[in-house]
Parts: sequence; structure tokens; C-alpha cells
Amino acid sequence: MMHLWAACRRSREVTAVPVRIATAYDAPTVAELLDAFNREFDTPAPGVAILTERLRELLAGQAMFAVLVEEPAVAVALVSLRPNAWYDGPAALLDELYVAPDRRGHGIGGELLEAAESEVRRRGGELLEINVDGQDVDARRFYVRHGYTDTDPGQSEPCLSTSRSSPARAPRTEPPTEV
Repeated sequence: MMHLWAACRRSREVTAVPVRIATAYDAPTVAELLDAFNREFDTPAPGVAILTERLRELLAGQAMFAVLVEEPAVAVALVSLRPNAWYDGPAALLDELYVAPDRRGHGIGGELLEAAESEVRRRGGELLEINVDGQDVDARRFYVRHGYTDTDPGQSEPCLSTSRSSPARAPRTEPPTEV
């Protein structure tokens, strides 16, 4: 994975598409979009029912938010917030950014990213981090085009991210659903 970061930039405050912050009541919609994203890229996921259950709780709290575009929603950004010793406010991680395939290429992803950045700033955050698979050239190009970089300020080598699932518990999954 490539670690991209950017200090949250100032928003244009102009939105060409209807964008809104999801509530806990939107958990099923967010879950459906996230599940579609994982199915599109053959990535294991716990399934819509389990995601909905988790998102109802998480979206009701302060540590996570989602941004939805259009009604019915055709795109989602999911962002986690955490305390960070280096900033006064929380550091944010863009967990996912997904635009339905038939809606890509129309600026929705950029509007979604900008809305997520704006909400991070509204919540006092100064940093938005994004993990991108190294081979996902299109996603990397998208984020670079929007001001993100894979190097920390004053550094010349790219940031790297590593991860490991907890060996104590395997992720819960459910069988894929028919579309």
C-alpha cells in the first residue's frame, strides 16, 4: 500500500452534486455501496448485513463519518478519526472512496473527496491520510491530482504502510449476495 497524505486544504465551498454527511439511519446505504466496492475489486468483505450493523453504531459516534453523493446515493467516502499527538485535532484516515462505475468520470470523486476534507476540517482535523494499493495507478493519479503526496514534508523517500490482521480473531464474513 502507498500512504498518501495531505494537510486538509481549503475548500472551494462549491458543490456541483448533492453531497451530505450520512447519519446512522444511512448505514444500510453506506453498507451497500461499500459492499459493491469490495465485490467490484474481488476483495473480501463481511457483507451488507454485518456492515450495516457496525456502521449504525459507528456513524452515530464521533470517530467515523461517511459522505454520500446524490439521492439515491451513487458514491461514498468513509472516514475514521483518531487522536494524534502531532496535531491539535484528530488525524483522519480515508477508509474508502467509491463511485459507482456508471457515474465515474464526471467529477463526483473529486466532489466527494473535497466534502470529506471539509468535514475533517469542521471536526478540527488537520491531516487526512489515504492508503492506496501500490498497483492501483488510477487511484494514485486521482489523489495526486487532488494535492496528495506519498512523501512527508521535507522527506524524499515515499511513505510505506504495513498491516497485519489480528491472529486472535478472523474477520466475520457472510456469503456474497446476488445483485
